[in-house]
Amino acid sequence: MRKNSIYCSLLLTVSLLAFSPNLQAQDAVVKKIIHEGTTNNQTQKHLDILSNRIGGRPLGSDAYNAAVLWAAGQFKSWGLEVSIEEAGETRVGFSRGPWSGKIYGGILPGGDGIHLHFATPSYTSGTRGLQRGHVVIEPKTQAEFDRMKGVLKGAWVLVTGTNTGWPVDRSFRGDKRRDSLIQLNEEVTRHNNDVIRRYRARSGDRRMNVDEMQEALKDSLRKTSDEPALFYRQMAEAGILGLIQSAPVPITALWDKETVFGETSSFENLPSIPDIKLDEHQYAYIYQLAKERQPIALEFDIRNHFRPGPVKFHNVVAKITGTHYPDQYVMVSGHLDSYDVAAGGVDCGVGVTPAMESARLLSVAGAKPKRSILFVLFAGEEFGLLGATAWVEQHKDELERISNLFNRDGGPLAATGVAVPKAMYEDFVKASKHISDINPDFPFTVDTIPPRPMPKRTGGTDASVFAIKGVPTINLRDGDVKGYDFNYREIWHTERDLYTKSIGEYQEHTSVVQAVIVYNLANLDHLLSREGLYYEQ
Repeated sequence: MRKNSIYCSLLLTVSLLAFSPNLQAQDAVVKKIIHEGTTNNQTQKHLDILSNRIGGRPLGSDAYNAAVLWAAGQFKSWGLEVSIEEAGETRVGFSRGPWSGKIYGGILPGGDGIHLHFATPSYTSGTRGLQRGHVVIEPKTQAEFDRMKGVLKGAWVLVTGTNTGWPVDRSFRGDKRRDSLIQLNEEVTRHNNDVIRRYRARSGDRRMNVDEMQEALKDSLRKTSDEPALFYRQMAEAGILGLIQSAPVPITALWDKETVFGETSSFENLPSIPDIKLDEHQYAYIYQLAKERQPIALEFDIRNHFRPGPVKFHNVVAKITGTHYPDQYVMVSGHLDSYDVAAGGVDCGVGVTPAMESARLLSVAGAKPKRSILFVLFAGEEFGLLGATAWVEQHKDELERISNLFNRDGGPLAATGVAVPKAMYEDFVKASKHISDINPDFPFTVDTIPPRPMPKRTGGTDASVFAIKGVPTINLRDGDVKGYDFNYREIWHTERDLYTKSIGEYQEHTSVVQAVIVYNLANLDHLLSREGLYYEQ
């Protein structure tokens, strides 16, 4: 009897083992991922190359194309299947060289040649070499323009308004709007002159200064339009060197929409006037000197370069093919482009380099998941989700077979959990069971969330292009676990989006977490359920 009992126990053990080799093999791969990710993590190495060697990557730039080739080459070197998929084109190409500026004259200590802190938007003109000129304040009325048009040639023009990143609209519509505002200002000026004349005639006081008069007549005087660069076209024709606008620090510089996508945009119709966004403190100082007619000069050397289009841009797609369900996918993504005054160390180094490192970790660990894992680096997110939109259109027949899209596009924080619909909860609990083995300083929790409304329009990230099609876009929850006080608003689309703003230990940890969860989800016997994900509004 005892022998039979022992025999049965052994048989049961053997049977259980026979049914669990896949699970054991899966756990072994996860352990390899964690070991490699905690002893030889290369996330920051990828980021160094992306943001420091390649640098800012606006769409249509040589740097963006270099990033495509580099990323594709890395994925190939790790043994993944790689495709470079065309996602669209720009009308012209743009690349940036060095830029510098100085002020000569003035009253600041340190003498002549004080360096200026500034940026220019992408797809705007450079200076065609070193240019030095005097400074004037922009005209607001036709009378002012006529009075000073002789001094506009060779001048740097200070324009009003506070920089929001965008260049002056140089489209036909922009010119038409400005012309109408100039006419309106003429009417306002005539009205105000009449009011002042009548007031003086009544009061008999012709010595009252302008400020006193404006205070006395504030209820009767009308305001002129203060749109920046009202005489943009006219000043360009008069031969100004460029426009200068006050910019909060850190400086934001976006892109010239008209040049990239405008109906009349072409290599022959490029912007010709540098559009400079100058540190607000330096701007205020220079403006005051110009107002006082102090003898100052500014010098700029801005090397913005264009090339004839159309210039095609591409998504980078890398795949680990599934052994059982090769036509089903778990996706990982980030966008490869950036604003070029930024190095893209955060936006979107936070998405690109953990995606790449997750792919490398899976490769090193010998991962052979049941369903395919796709790593997609999208083009043109900053120009309007262009790469993601193109991918969804090109692969629309595959959307029903996407288990989940993990898209990262935020701060360089640590993955601390995930919130999912009830139908996904058990699968994510299983997928994250080894996360606690990575680093005890970074807890990870799985929570449930109620259904969310089905989005009708795209939002601010590539994930939204998938969400409106009903694809799950559950993202890992991020946290500043150790209190590094990261401020995303400080770097967002500004010059401070640098490699040094990344938080290495957070990014490295996230790469490992992402690799483990993605791999485990790809090994499920089923796609993640979409039950309770969205509800119709």
